[in-house]
Amino acid sequence: MNIAPASTLARLQSIKTTSLVLTGALVSAGLLLAGCQSTALSQANIATNNTPSAAKTALATALQQQRRQSFSYHSNVEISNEAQFSAGNTTPAAIQPLAKTGYIDDYCEDTHDQAYADLLVQAQAQQLDISTSAYETQRQALKQNYLACNEAYLAWDANQYPEDDSSYGDYSDEGESTAYSIDSRDAAVALKAGAKLNSETSGAAGATIVETSRIKGAKNQATSSSSTIAAASTSRGAVVSPYYQQLFDNYEDMASVTDNKKAQLLDAYLLKPLSINAQGVYQPLAGRFTMLGSVQYQGRNNQTSMNQPVYIDFKGGNIYLWADNFALFNSELLDNKLGTKWQNKWLKLALDDGSLPKGFGSAVIKAHLKALDNNYANADASQFDFIAPNSLTALSPKLSTQQLNPMLQSAQIIRRTRSLDSYKQSYSDYAESFYHDITQQYPQLITPSQDDELSNASAEDQTFTSKVLVEQLLALMKKASNEPEQQQPVESETLVSLPIQDLYGLDNRGQLQWHHNRSYAPVDSQAKLGSQISTDILQRYLPLRGQEPMFPNLPADAQLPNASNSVDIRQYSTELADYYRNGGGTTIGKMLFSALPMYKSIYATKAEGLNAE
Repeated sequence: MNIAPASTLARLQSIKTTSLVLTGALVSAGLLLAGCQSTALSQANIATNNTPSAAKTALATALQQQRRQSFSYHSNVEISNEAQFSAGNTTPAAIQPLAKTGYIDDYCEDTHDQAYADLLVQAQAQQLDISTSAYETQRQALKQNYLACNEAYLAWDANQYPEDDSSYGDYSDEGESTAYSIDSRDAAVALKAGAKLNSETSGAAGATIVETSRIKGAKNQATSSSSTIAAASTSRGAVVSPYYQQLFDNYEDMASVTDNKKAQLLDAYLLKPLSINAQGVYQPLAGRFTMLGSVQYQGRNNQTSMNQPVYIDFKGGNIYLWADNFALFNSELLDNKLGTKWQNKWLKLALDDGSLPKGFGSAVIKAHLKALDNNYANADASQFDFIAPNSLTALSPKLSTQQLNPMLQSAQIIRRTRSLDSYKQSYSDYAESFYHDITQQYPQLITPSQDDELSNASAEDQTFTSKVLVEQLLALMKKASNEPEQQQPVESETLVSLPIQDLYGLDNRGQLQWHHNRSYAPVDSQAKLGSQISTDILQRYLPLRGQEPMFPNLPADAQLPNASNSVDIRQYSTELADYYRNGGGTTIGKMLFSALPMYKSIYATKAEGLNAE
């Protein structure tokens, strides 16, 4: 698989990831504190024409309506790398069944040898001799493929280095050392009879094959160096077919046989058995948002499932997480006295402890919606267009049946296409707008170190509060908004990607039914475009059904968090710090508490305890 180094990907994706996560945290906090307030948004009629501007207007109306409606939702995430090895992919990075075999000058011979070995296996399976007339057609086809490939390579190499005759002798001799003695009429018969095998072994090479001259037999192979150079001069300037020109030009970016095999194994043993889903409800008037995230792995001998319920109480300003998934890790790493206290419990995280300015929640929501609206208004109308529902079946890679079927039911589909740079810039613009509006209203939330780099110095003398958390998040957001100017990657680190595509399904009334996003893992070469790992995310919006439980996997008495079935994280963390201050806790926990500035004042004797041990 051809994937850029993790460090490079991390730097490039920092704007998108940091802004999305951190902004999401602030917006969620604001929703909780403000009781899901909403700003007045202008409405627009759904356009009846099919222009890009009409598509943009219709989508804006649907998205604005969605903000104020109650609904249930279901999200499905699918990751695919089939483009790296599928037979339908003809990009230079994943030509199939051709693949990079080693040095470029060995490519034709290596490819021929592999194809011949495959034919030999086929003959052995049928208990026949490969030299019999039954395999004459296939042998002739392999021969012609090799001759055409070798001749194309010689011509390509001669055109690459027109002033260098020193290496052609070796290439010419090599071409004839394994070559066959054949004349033009044999080539015509073999190419015609072996067209199918040609396609299987050389992709589209048969249709654009380089015209070759007669190659003499073994008795003529020992030529003088002057004849060899003359042959090289003949190759120089020869026209190379588009197929071979593209193949050899991008050879270094092609996936190797090992890369393709790894991609197939990744697909078979991880991506195909993996299922990622989320479902829940959104009720702004009731002040409620729920999510049941799930990850399943369905292998032949391994069936694993993990679920994580999340409940957000807008009015109370609390987030609740089901504790089971955290209890074991907490017991093993931090709290060796926990036992089963967290069993069938919610973990309660109150986002406002009273340290934030008055009206902060409302300001967060307004800044969030304003940034979204400004981003959308500034988007180029050419990014939007209407598409026919049946065009969804032509997408490549193909959509799964699970995602495709509900998408085909929509009366109207709007597509938005953006480049990777445009996508990153939108997140940067959002972060800049949000940060500007919040800090303009609450300048006291700007820490002195924000103009330079993040620092924990100010936190060392403070108790960990909501205000401290928001200050750090705002600092990170400002850093993310400035990253495009601060981090200009060198050319060798520049990553590219196919355009990011968003599809929106609308019903006859112009209401949003679903949103589909397709994105690609960035690669470090234009030649690798089209053979990237793709991620498809489909989110469906459905009417609420009051009788259905919000969390089907939880007990009836735990569907709604309350004081009796939840643990307050703030209170628990204070008690845990006291436990460590008195000499308890695990070794890992002591190291962690000593590294967290916000606990230094509470865990005053940590250094003495560690030194004593």
